[in-house]
Amino acid sequence: MNEKTLILAAINAQKKSYSPYSEFSVGAALLCSDGEIITGANIENVSFGLTNCAERTAFFKAVSEGKKEFSAIAIVGGDTYLPPCGACRQVMAEFCDKNFKVIFAKNENEYIVKTLDEILPFSFSEEDMK
Repeated sequence: MNEKTLILAAINAQKKSYSPYSEFSVGAALLCSDGEIITGANIENVSFGLTNCAERTAFFKAVSEGKKEFSAIAIVGGDTYLPPCGACRQVMAEFCDKNFKVIFAKNENEYIVKTLDEILPFSFSEEDMK
């Protein structure tokens, strides 16, 4: 799977955003290790603390369907490179290894690829619970 295919899936997911308060729509496309793509969009709530990011929506959808192995995620929102928030990074750390690819995209031709380790060094993990 190439990055552009994943980015296009995130762009399509962005169209499903429920963001009436911020009017800032975000889409994410999560690549499962079996090749399936699970998408998510941000879902806002008038009580902003209950808002869910596109990335977590994609992860929670995937996990609720039995998927637990992932290789990459593409994130799109606005005309900027949109890195995931801290909560989304921690969810990624729960299910992904340090080499998991995180793609921030403005569009299908302008994007940056980082690893989870690059965007979340010294992450809190299961190892820290021992």
